[in-house]
This record gives sequence, structure tokens and C-alpha cells, in this order.
Amino acid sequence: MRQDYPITAARITTVAVLMAMNIALCAFGIPVPGGHLYLCDAVICLAALLLNPLDAFIVGGIGAFLGDLLFYPVPMFVSLVTHGLQAVAISLIAHRTLRKKPYTASVIAVLVGAVIMVTGYTLGKCFIYSTPEYALMKLPYEIAQAALGAVLSIILYWKCGLHKLFKIQFSEKAFRAGGGKQQICMKN
Repeated sequence: MRQDYPITAARITTVAVLMAMNIALCAFGIPVPGGHLYLCDAVICLAALLLNPLDAFIVGGIGAFLGDLLFYPVPMFVSLVTHGLQAVAISLIAHRTLRKKPYTASVIAVLVGAVIMVTGYTLGKCFIYSTPEYALMKLPYEIAQAALGAVLSIILYWKCGLHKLFKIQFSEKAFRAGGGKQQICMKN
């Protein structure tokens, strides 16, 4: 992945669509006994695998913050920090480690992201609700949600071929064909 790439309509649209998906998936969860599992983690992990760290933070951190602001505002700052760090870590690990083994790098990245998410929400709930017991009670749901998000993002990215489609869309040729003089370059 290039370290600097132009701000184009395709890039802005991709970030906006992934952010909208994140916000929408914050609205409802899969009911399980004792709680809910939210699919927004799959979008956050997928966006982090596809995008650079800044764009991943926008989708993950700011998207989760806005989703919580609209639907459940109590943990919105926990979501901003936790999902923001999760997205940045996944993006950095996936794009800057094990370059000859991208599948392995992406699996390691989403696993590290899952640990960040579970740890961040557990500590955040201890702080917000002032009771470690509540956070420990919700720990299995956080682990299940993180695992579900990690698995779904790897399936979408590798098995459904989103990495190939994204590479084609954002390749060097696509940038040149799109009229490079009208684009603004930004270092990330």
C-alpha cells in the first residue's frame, strides 16, 4: 500500500460508505442470551484491512462514535478511542508487517485488533459504570463480538475477493487514468 495517495472522489466515497455501514450496524445487534452482538466490528476490521491508518481511524473511531451518539451515547467516547486504536493497529500491522505473507499479516492484525477491542471496552465499562463486575459480566460478549468481527472481515477480505477489487480500484493506473493533476496528495 502506498504511503501517500491522492484524495479522490473514490477514496472519499469508500471511506464514507464504510463509515455509514459502521454507523448503521451500531443500530442493531444479534440478540444472544444476556446481551447482543454487533456486526460493526466486521466493518471496522474490513475497513482497516483495506484502508490506510488515517482513513481506518475515521471509519472505525469516528464512525463508532457517531453510531453510539445516535443510538446509545453512554460509551461513545470509549468507542471512539477503542475502535479508533483498533482500526489504526490493524491497518498498520496488515500493511507494514510480513509483506511477503499478506494473509498471515491480516490475520495477526485482526487478532491484535480483537484484543484491543476487548481490552478497551472492558476497561471503558469499568470506568463508565464504576463497577468491574459489570465489565466482567459483559466480557464473554465482547470476546464473541471481536471474534465474529475478525472472522467475518477475513472472509470478506480474502475469500470474497474484496482485496482484489480494492487493489484494482485504487491501483496506480487507476489514479493516473483518473486525471492526476486535479487530485490533492496527502501524506498519511
